[in-house]
Amino acid sequence: MKKLFLSSAFALLTLASCSNEGTAVNTVETMKTPQMENFDKAFKSLGDPQNRPTEEERKRNTSELSDRRKALLVPASKELILSTGVTEVELTRKTGGDMSQIIVWATQIYMQKSDEIRKNIKS
Repeated sequence: MKKLFLSSAFALLTLASCSNEGTAVNTVETMKTPQMENFDKAFKSLGDPQNRPTEEERKRNTSELSDRRKALLVPASKELILSTGVTEVELTRKTGGDMSQIIVWATQIYMQKSDEIRKNIKS
């Protein structure tokens, strides 16, 4: 009887531990803003068959994205930047409408917000 009780207590603690781990992971995902989620989706869409580099783009052998692929990221990038309170005018002034600069700026914002989320979860 004592062994049965100890076994079930151990099993209960194991299950509770696993469920807490899942909760922490879900919290990170639920703390992302809709703009961050859209930015994630845009980057993931680059792996879709229709969005992969073409043969011609591969031949150029550069590490930079093609204009076609950058154009897929710009709407979500702008949305993320504007969600921080930056105006459309300021966005245009700082980037000059350059797609690369918009994507880099949005990536910096995304990383900063991700770090803030991780710090909030740790505390």
